[in-house]
Amino acid sequence: MHRYVKKWLFGVTITTALCGTVQANESPLVGAWRLVGYQVESQATLERIPAMGSHPSGRVIFTADHRVAFVLTGEGRKAGSTDAQKAMLLNTLVAYTGIERIEGNRWCTQVEAAWNPDWVGTEQCRDFEVKGDTLEVLTPWREMPNWPGTTRSIITFERDK
Repeated sequence: MHRYVKKWLFGVTITTALCGTVQANESPLVGAWRLVGYQVESQATLERIPAMGSHPSGRVIFTADHRVAFVLTGEGRKAGSTDAQKAMLLNTLVAYTGIERIEGNRWCTQVEAAWNPDWVGTEQCRDFEVKGDTLEVLTPWREMPNWPGTTRSIITFERDK
């Protein structure tokens, strides 16, 4: 076999092996996911409420280079005209972006920008489960500016197609 053909075949073999490795290690979260449900559970009562309404909207987008953008909004939001009305809109918004890493069924984000300035520079971790085209996310118990008391969120997404 000619030496140039051998070099070409070697290159194709290495490229195929590397591409296969990248695909095998790709996160199951990579892609865009549409919000279909958002419940908040009270630690004190275990009561669950649809805190963002019955039909919230939003997306979470995970890129292959480990970036995440997370924007969720409540149902029926209307533009505010007064400072008080505009401030109330924060009660139906969750948004942040940063660099994520996956550890088993948990993703952690180093937050670079967020609707809540207290989150910038922090690490936010979420447990998740992917079942087909459904992603269910469970936050840890925490104090949120949006809801009183200690709560956690149970968030459901469907993969964009």
